[in-house]
Amino acid sequence: MTGVQLADRRPRSRRASQQDGPGVPARRAALRLLDAVLRRGQALEAALDTAARELDQANDRALAHAIAAEVLRRLPDLDALIDSATARPLPGDAKARVALRIALAQALMLGTPPHAAISTVLPLVDGGPRKLVHGVFGTLMRRGATLPAVPTLPEAVAERWRTAWGGDMVAAAARAIAAPPPLDLTLKNDDAPADLGGVALIPGHRRLADHAPVPQLPGYAEGAWWVQDIAASLPARLIGAGPGRAIDLCAAPGGKTLQLAAAGWQVAAVDISESRLARLSDNLARTGLAAEVIARDALDWAPPAPVDAVLLDAPCSATGIFRRHPDVLHRVSPALIEDAAVLQERLLARAVDWLRPGGTLVYATCSLEPAEGEAQIDRLLASRSDFAIDPVRAEELPVGISAAPQGWLRLLPGTIEADGGCDGFFIARLRRAA
Repeated sequence: MTGVQLADRRPRSRRASQQDGPGVPARRAALRLLDAVLRRGQALEAALDTAARELDQANDRALAHAIAAEVLRRLPDLDALIDSATARPLPGDAKARVALRIALAQALMLGTPPHAAISTVLPLVDGGPRKLVHGVFGTLMRRGATLPAVPTLPEAVAERWRTAWGGDMVAAAARAIAAPPPLDLTLKNDDAPADLGGVALIPGHRRLADHAPVPQLPGYAEGAWWVQDIAASLPARLIGAGPGRAIDLCAAPGGKTLQLAAAGWQVAAVDISESRLARLSDNLARTGLAAEVIARDALDWAPPAPVDAVLLDAPCSATGIFRRHPDVLHRVSPALIEDAAVLQERLLARAVDWLRPGGTLVYATCSLEPAEGEAQIDRLLASRSDFAIDPVRAEELPVGISAAPQGWLRLLPGTIEADGGCDGFFIARLRRAA
């Protein structure tokens, strides 16, 4: 077969990565991440392993994730810049547009020198409009392009939240998306490691603005704390202290299980995902806390006997965690919210029957959608006369957070904003009649 060149049958992505120059594979992974979120509707974290499969170094994976997250954080503003420098708008899914988003996010948000930002994305459009990408980027850099101090939310999201909560909430959400939030830690005991630093917004809590990588922080190896947004820590706090038997339903990755165990409860942590429960087991081992870990679908499982407390942090759209996971702004649709609400109603209907008379149920979602919060509790109370709201008291909460008139908590963008904000959450505590 002399003189015949055999076709290279390796996957194109692998051939490309082997030919890429320095820095390009991380940008190629960022492009895959954006495609996974914007075209296929995947969560950013769930898509990372596949998108970054060719990256061997942790810092390259982190860079790919950071680039994609920053693009998603400022997508409408990046697209407005691109459209201002083209004669005709590029299609939304055009590779040239995605490459320009990646280059601009690096230059305008991550501090990458412009020559490095453009040189590492041009290989992403090999066989495509390289001159267009180079020309648009160069035009914007010569103009001194900048992004607005307050980002623009996707219009569909802004309109949905404006209808539910008003314009002030939308403005606060736009301010909140401008930068990643601070790091919150929940302490196993009220005493923090002496050199941990940070500020406490409530006993058993630390908030760090600037910090080293999490595994390098004081007390990590000793299991003195775990990462948990202050809003996410409130549902377990509202259960109170043990002893007694408690179920943490949809428990993974386990922050609330750790809280309940540390508060003296005998905890059964139930979740359908074995891989996520593995993280919970790792955290139990690191902190020296104990819980029964059960890998089951809550719709097919029930405890052997009634329990004293149930914490249901239900699967939801997760729109409340958009500060840390900006992909939810672009992949969560009304249909997804409706599907989540149906599942939440089914889970609530099962969980209430697991409580003994006088027992406590805390229902929570990290969602900013009324269908996943207020509407669920209104529906439950209308159908179950043996349950009533147990109002949240001011002394149970951090300064700056207060209960709604109905006795539940609705945490919106703008809540404790001066102290660094918190995730969006709905939390209701109910008591079963004795």
